Amino acid sequence: MSQTTPRYDTLAAARNWAPAAINGEFKQMNITEVFGEYTLTLEGLRERLPKVVWNEMKSTIEDGKQLNLSVADAVALAMKEWAMELGATHFTHWFQPLTGATAEKHDSFITPNQGGGAVSEFSGKDLIQGEPDASSFPSGGLRATFEARGYTAWDPTSPVFLIENQNGKYLCIPTAFASWTGEALDHKTPLLRSVEALDKQTKRALSLFGVESKRVTSTVGCEQEYFLIDQEFFYRRPDLMTSGRTLVGAKPPRGQELDDHYFGSIPDRVLSFMLEAERELYRVGIPVKTRHNEVAPGQFEVAPIFENCNIAADHQQLMMIILKKIAKKYGFECLLHEKPFDGLNGSGKHLNWSLSTKEGQNLLEPGDSPHENMQFLFFFSAVLRGVYKHQDLLRIAIASASNDHRLGANEAPPAIISAYIGEQLEDIIKQLLNGGLKKSMKSGLLGLGTPVLPTLPKHAGDRNRTSPFAFTGNKFEFRAVGSSQSVSFPIVVLNTIVAEAIDDLCTSLEKKVKKQDLETSLKEVLVDTLNETHKIVFNGDGYSDDWQKEAKKRGLLNMKTTADALPELVNEKNIKLFEKYSILSEREVHSRLEIWSEQYVTNLNIEIDTTEAIAKTMVYPAAVRYINELATAVKETKELGLKNSGSTVMLKTVNSALNDLGKALENLKKVQDKMKAEDLSEQCKEYQQKLIPAMNKVRDSVDFLERYTADDYWPLPVYREMLFVK
Repeated sequence: MSQTTPRYDTLAAARNWAPAAINGEFKQMNITEVFGEYTLTLEGLRERLPKVVWNEMKSTIEDGKQLNLSVADAVALAMKEWAMELGATHFTHWFQPLTGATAEKHDSFITPNQGGGAVSEFSGKDLIQGEPDASSFPSGGLRATFEARGYTAWDPTSPVFLIENQNGKYLCIPTAFASWTGEALDHKTPLLRSVEALDKQTKRALSLFGVESKRVTSTVGCEQEYFLIDQEFFYRRPDLMTSGRTLVGAKPPRGQELDDHYFGSIPDRVLSFMLEAERELYRVGIPVKTRHNEVAPGQFEVAPIFENCNIAADHQQLMMIILKKIAKKYGFECLLHEKPFDGLNGSGKHLNWSLSTKEGQNLLEPGDSPHENMQFLFFFSAVLRGVYKHQDLLRIAIASASNDHRLGANEAPPAIISAYIGEQLEDIIKQLLNGGLKKSMKSGLLGLGTPVLPTLPKHAGDRNRTSPFAFTGNKFEFRAVGSSQSVSFPIVVLNTIVAEAIDDLCTSLEKKVKKQDLETSLKEVLVDTLNETHKIVFNGDGYSDDWQKEAKKRGLLNMKTTADALPELVNEKNIKLFEKYSILSEREVHSRLEIWSEQYVTNLNIEIDTTEAIAKTMVYPAAVRYINELATAVKETKELGLKNSGSTVMLKTVNSALNDLGKALENLKKVQDKMKAEDLSEQCKEYQQKLIPAMNKVRDSVDFLERYTADDYWPLPVYREMLFVK
C-alpha cells in the first residue's frame, strides 16, 4: 500500500455507516398530524384573531387588499404567541436576494425593561418592515456599496413558519427585499408584481366569457432532482466543495447504461434520509407527493403538488435547504448542481405551471371536448403566443453556467424553446386554421392483451421528454429549469408573457364583439394568433439534428449558452414588456443582466482556479510518485536481465500524459493572461469561447492520468465510488 490512503479510509467510512443506530431518534410519522405543524396556516390565524381583524387579513391574503398597521399589530401578537408556544425565541425576515439563495437576520422576541428584567415584544411594525444592511447583496448598480440601507417588507400572502435546530426554533417571516429607493433587490418583489398583472388580465378575459372570479393566479408544482453522495467523498473532492460539480473524473466502467436505477428500489440509507426529509417538509407545509430514483446512479427526485406560485417559490427555496440539511444527518451530501458528474444525466427542476381561479377552476383544463371548450382554447392559445413572442426570455430565465452543461445533452431539453402540445391539440389547431372545429381525437382505452390485466384509459397524446415546454394534460411543464436555481424568475417570465398575450387577445376580441357574436369573434382571434405562433409547436424529437435545421427555418432562436442568452435581457422589447406591466423598471432589468453576468464569470473563475489547484497539488504529485515507482521497476528489471517492455510502455504513457497535463496548464494560464474584455457581456463570451475549452483540456489530461495511474496513488474519490457506495 502506498502512502496515499485517504480513499480507502473513505470507503471504510461509507461502508460502515449505520443510519438506524445513529439516527435512532427518528420516529414514524402520522402525516395528518405532522403536516403544517410548524406553519401558521390561515385556519390557525383565524382561530387566534378577532373576527373583524381576521376578515381584513383574509382580504389581504386572498384578494390582494392593503393591510393597515392596526391589523398588523394584532397579527404580530398572534404570530408571536404561536411561535413562542412552540419554543421559538427569535424571529427573522426571510428573504430571497439575487444571490439565488435565501437570507435572514435573527432578532430576539425578548426586550430588556427598566426593572432589569425582560419582556417579549413583537409589534406590527416589527412584522411589516425590517431594515437589513443591503450593501453586501448584489444590486447590479442599483445601489453603491456605501449606500447600505435596504428594507424587507412582509409578504402576508405566504405563511410564516418555524425552523427547528436541535437547540431551538425561530420564526421565519417571508418578505420582499427592496432598496431605500424602492427598487427590487430580490426575486419575490417582481414575482408578486407579475401575479397582479396576470390576475388583472385574466379576469378581464374571463369577463368576456361571462365568468366572474375574485382572484386568478398561476399555480406551480416543481419537481426537484438531486444527487446524494457519501459525505466523506464530498470532503475529499475540492471541486465538489467549491463548485458543486466534479471538474475532473474519468468515465466509470458502469454508469447509467443498464437503465436499472430509474424507478428502482430505493436503498435503505437513502430511504431513511427521504423519510426524515419528508417529515421536515410536511412540518413546514410543503405538500410533497412523489419520491423515486432518477436515471443516473445516485440521483433521486421529490415532487410536491400544485400551490399558488408565490408560495410554491418560497417552498422550493425551503425544500433545497431542508434536503441539504437532512442529508448531512445521514452522512450524505445533497448535490443540487445541474451536472455534478460528466457523462451522466444532469438534474433539472421541471416547473409545472397552470392558471387557476380562486373558485377552483383550472383554466388550462381542456375537458372531454376541447374543440368545443372555447375558453380553454383562448387561454391555451395565449400561452403559445407568449412562448413564441418571448422565446428569448424563457431561455434567459434558465440561463446559468451550470445549466449550460445540461441543456441539449440528450438528458434535458435543447436550448431551442418549443412547445409540445400532443396530437389531439395539434389536430384542433389544424382544424381551426383550416376553417372550423368539428371534433376532438378520442382518448379511448388501452388493452394489454390478457384478461387478467385491466383495460386502461388512454390519453389523447403521448409525452415528449425532449420538449422544453410541454402541455401535459391540464398544465404546461417548463422542463428546462435548472435544479439549483430559484424558480421565481422563470415564474415571473411565464406570468408576464402570458399576461401580455391575454391582454393582446382581449384587445382584439373586444373590438370584434362590438360588430359580431362572441363565438365568431373568438374563432377569428384564435386563427389570427395561431397563424403567427404555431411555429413554436413541435411534437417531434428535440434532440435530432433535423430539428436544429427545422427550427432555424422557422426562425426560432437557438441560444446555446448563457453567454449567448443573457445580453438579450436588455433588448428593447423586453424592457418595454416588463415596464408595461410594472414588473421591472429599466434600471431593474439592467441590474439583473449585470448581476447574472457577474455570477457567470465568478462561477467559472472558481471552477478554473479549482481545476488548476487539483491538477497541480493533487494529480501532478500522484503521477510523479507513480512514475518514480515505474522508473525504479524498469531500472531494477533491466539490471536483473528481465524483459521490461510492459513497465517501459506504462512509464512512457504516464510520463507523456503528465507532460500533456503540464502543457494544458500552461495553455490555461496563457488564455487567462490574454483576456482583455472589460464589458461583462463580452467577458462572458470570452470565458465561454476561450477559457472553458482551455479548462476542459486540463480535465482531459487529468482523466487520462486517472485511467493509467495506480489506484492506490490516485488522491481523489472516483466516479464508481461516489455513484455506487450508498
